[in-house]
Amino acid sequence: MVLPRDPAYALRKVEDVQELVDHELGFQQVVPKCPNKTKTFLFISDEKKVAGCLIAEPIKQVWCIGPESSSSKECPRAWQCSNVPEPAVCGISRIWVFRLQRRKQNINWILTLNLGVLAFPELGNTAFSDPTPDGKLFATKYCNTPNFLVYNFNS
Repeated sequence: MVLPRDPAYALRKVEDVQELVDHELGFQQVVPKCPNKTKTFLFISDEKKVAGCLIAEPIKQVWCIGPESSSSKECPRAWQCSNVPEPAVCGISRIWVFRLQRRKQNINWILTLNLGVLAFPELGNTAFSDPTPDGKLFATKYCNTPNFLVYNFNS
């Protein structure tokens, strides 16, 4: 876990990893709303390389993806959400796993362990930011429901 108050070398590593993650996920680099409260978790492989990353931040409101929500052909990242926000405490702004490590249960381990470390009370108070189509599949499986919570880290 890397916190904003950690040594400069650790923060530089997080910046490098986040730049790679944002590029691979198709996001523009965004400054977190509360950078002093953002927590970055890096999964280090046996080869001492970053194989996964999870970035969490405190949030206040989320929306539930509707049961009939599906991506459209014109905009595969568009999801239909509820109109009424709900309270939440933890936003997962990025989840990324090195392509050769995907589908090896590493990210489930990272997410489960780190949500416990973060001491957020329950998965129902956790939301995912602007999921990619693969991210939506992951969140649906991890949350055991297609009606998981989302938030927009740009607002």
